[in-house]
Amino acid sequence: MRERPITHREREGRAALLLLPVLLILGAAALFMLSGGSTHSVAQSATQQARTDRAAANDTVTNARHTALVRAAQAVAPAVVSVNVRRRETVRPSTFFDQFFFGPGYSREVQGLGSGFIIDAQGLVITNEHVVRGASEVMVTLADGRNFSATVTGTDDVTDLALLRLNDPRPANLPVAPLGASDDLVIGEWVVAIGNPFGYLLSNPEPTVTAGVVSGVGRNIIPGDGTRGYYLDMIQTDASINPGNSGGALVNALGQVIGVNSSIISESGGNVGLGFAIPIDRARRISDQLLRDGRVRRVWVGLDVRTPDPDRFGRTQHIEVATVADGSPAARAGLRTGMVIDSVQGRAVHSPLDWEARLLDARVGETLNIVATQGSARRAFRVATSDLPSLTAQRVAAGSDFEFITVTPAIQSERNLGSGEGAMIVGLSPAASSIGLQENDVVIEINRTRIRTAQEAASILRRLSGRVRMVIERRGQLMSAQFYIGG
Repeated sequence: MRERPITHREREGRAALLLLPVLLILGAAALFMLSGGSTHSVAQSATQQARTDRAAANDTVTNARHTALVRAAQAVAPAVVSVNVRRRETVRPSTFFDQFFFGPGYSREVQGLGSGFIIDAQGLVITNEHVVRGASEVMVTLADGRNFSATVTGTDDVTDLALLRLNDPRPANLPVAPLGASDDLVIGEWVVAIGNPFGYLLSNPEPTVTAGVVSGVGRNIIPGDGTRGYYLDMIQTDASINPGNSGGALVNALGQVIGVNSSIISESGGNVGLGFAIPIDRARRISDQLLRDGRVRRVWVGLDVRTPDPDRFGRTQHIEVATVADGSPAARAGLRTGMVIDSVQGRAVHSPLDWEARLLDARVGETLNIVATQGSARRAFRVATSDLPSLTAQRVAAGSDFEFITVTPAIQSERNLGSGEGAMIVGLSPAASSIGLQENDVVIEINRTRIRTAQEAASILRRLSGRVRMVIERRGQLMSAQFYIGG
């Protein structure tokens, strides 16, 4: 069979089929060239997007790290300082051999450390009274490492507060702690404690920051071993507070100081989540008085309180008036023995410590609104407060060793004394204190002579030489003290 010849049209179709792949390849190359390398651009875009996503993620993490607590610490920490103290203490011999070698007692120099915070650009520092008690030298170290010698401007052992002043007349660029308020604290709100726990073990001056919450407010703490007085109406926190933190700042989430860290409850001496701070409202008031007057004026209303018989669980839920001093503000207002005190200044009173806390934060001259019940009658009383009688009483000096005031019924009521007369010691020299006498001791007898006034005590001591024997009352107990005057 003979093959059919290929026509001109078929020849052209075959040529087109052969050229099609070449045209496709050339078209793709042309498009690639026209796009400027779009494949490379896609890769670049993907890389750039990944970098943008990583930067955004880093920004998110960075923002998350800078929480309110971080900002609060940054605002206050530069103003928190270390308070380094040198003091001399008298050591009494504990054994026969100590007494043989060292005599009746010897003096030694010891060092102490606490915290504080700057409240004024001129160099005022708030700390605890127990941090600087008996200090012969105070050195304040800032977070930036600068050191300043400091002077104790005033102290108040009742509230455990002290005010220091840096001795540099023109301190430069001092950081100042922002002060807040403590009358609107919310239980559970975040706080940070800033101070220098165990600062003597750390080489750098920056303070330590611990975080927690406000665990309670209005806490009254009964003193334990080695504690002077009561801590009243305190802020409780579970932020870690350890030795060296005393005097440091308790700060809210707004970066404001709301309290002065002061004490802990712990059997081991370390933190167990029971820390306490003095409310900043009180610290402000006390520091203002120490700066202005050098001392704190206490209010007096002239009544003592007691608790009724407790229930079978040993609890009491209210207090009643035990005594009212004649002519006192309480007596003039109409308060009488046996009345149950329900509230003071609108705040409920359930214990004697609640009563003392209300007086602690009152100002001299302020009128206290007291609600009390007698029988079924509930009444409101307005009591005008006055200075403590012991502060306004005339002081009588006996040489350089003693200062006395005369015990009066008002002072007996104020100090809850058993003695209605005598000479109360309100000042004494280190030499006088070394024989065991203390401020607030009431001298009842000197060498078997009955003492009724401060003038009598001072007159007898000025005339005596040789052996002196005193009978004193201390916290309701009679004691004796013996010492020598002159040769």
